[in-house]
Amino acid sequence: MTSWVGRSAAEIAAAVREKRAAPREVVAEHLDRIARLDGRIGAFRTVRPEAALAEADEVAARPDLDGLPLAGVPVAVKDNLAVRGESSRVGSVATPDTPAADDHVTVARLRAAGAVVVGLTNVPELCVFGTTEGVHGTARNPWDTRRTAGGSSGGSAAAVAAGMVPLALGNDGMGSLRIPAANCGLVTIKPGHGVVPAGIGEGDWFGMSENGPLATTVADVRLMLSVLADTEPAGEEPAVRSIAVSVRSPLAGVTVGRPYADAAREAARSLARAGHRVRRADPPFPADLGVTAVRHWTAGTAVDAAPLDPRRLTRRTRVHAAVGRRFLSGVRTGTARERLRRRLEPFFAEHEVLLTPALARRAPQAGPWHERGWLRNLLANTAYSPMTPPWNLTGWPGMAVPFGTLPSGAPCAVQLVGRPGSEATLLHLAEQLERLHPWQRTAPLDG
Repeated sequence: MTSWVGRSAAEIAAAVREKRAAPREVVAEHLDRIARLDGRIGAFRTVRPEAALAEADEVAARPDLDGLPLAGVPVAVKDNLAVRGESSRVGSVATPDTPAADDHVTVARLRAAGAVVVGLTNVPELCVFGTTEGVHGTARNPWDTRRTAGGSSGGSAAAVAAGMVPLALGNDGMGSLRIPAANCGLVTIKPGHGVVPAGIGEGDWFGMSENGPLATTVADVRLMLSVLADTEPAGEEPAVRSIAVSVRSPLAGVTVGRPYADAAREAARSLARAGHRVRRADPPFPADLGVTAVRHWTAGTAVDAAPLDPRRLTRRTRVHAAVGRRFLSGVRTGTARERLRRRLEPFFAEHEVLLTPALARRAPQAGPWHERGWLRNLLANTAYSPMTPPWNLTGWPGMAVPFGTLPSGAPCAVQLVGRPGSEATLLHLAEQLERLHPWQRTAPLDG
């Protein structure tokens, strides 16, 4: 019997459309893998085996089966997006355990395309931090289960990296797609503002949060993005692009470790050999960028925490929200973000794409970070993931792409950032990196 575990979403959908595979068969195989492995990985807050199998049968009976781009593809959904009939707990006991009446628009688009939701994935409380742990479980990196999968889309990334699903839906407010993707050897794109419907929490963290795909191939990211955006990314494959490479941290006082800096330099050399114009150039980040990032990060949490009982939130979340309440009025004006965009626009007029390390160093050890103090969490997050926040503040698209390995053998990664509307350009460059430096698509787990 053909096994569909480990296959790409594109392969699975083609087989289902051509009736070489039945949706129930595909979904059942992935549910079995979840049952065998997730006790070690902690990717899922809840799994929906009976509902998923019933929905797989519904997909098989659809008259438009042969035209469905994600026919029979099992997907996991981050637990801050509504899935009809399931509660969204957002990593907390303070949120209501009330089933959603309707799907979030992105979930509805996935289902309309033929995908089957097998479960909701773990997140840190209110999706605040770059590690994923809490009352509902700890998401571990399938490549090194001693370490966190990252956050806040850590459960979604762990599910894909462990081969439990070929695709997962997550979102990114300060790096929450790119951080876990980089940890877990996955491809992701945080689309630019307005490309994919957001509707994440109360106000999308002032428009900084975007929904996006997690996958093991660039083709699958492209496929899922086209479904989420309800359109193909516009733009033709370029013959030559102007690319700046920078290995400097955007945040003052934070350094980038050698493995990540070396990965970015080698990726730059690969793109130069492929014919692109590549040169070293650092964006003119302001010295107070770290302060701006913290103000927006904490203020977003203050908005999300406002309707909840603070006594039921963990201490780190309560402090984060309390800090953010001081900045709400200033953040809501959008002045700091507009000032940052104006400062960076000349750089991106000269360079079409920026290539950087995706992270500064390997992820922290997996553990009860939700029981630790706020400052300890803040410092740990900032030290390992300073590269992603600027592009949420600007609202511009960014990708994480696997590239090379760390000394431990776990995946390393680079980040690609572009101008507004450059999603297609970033995807083309990521495809070139994938062809030049192919990566192992899933972690080598037993079972």
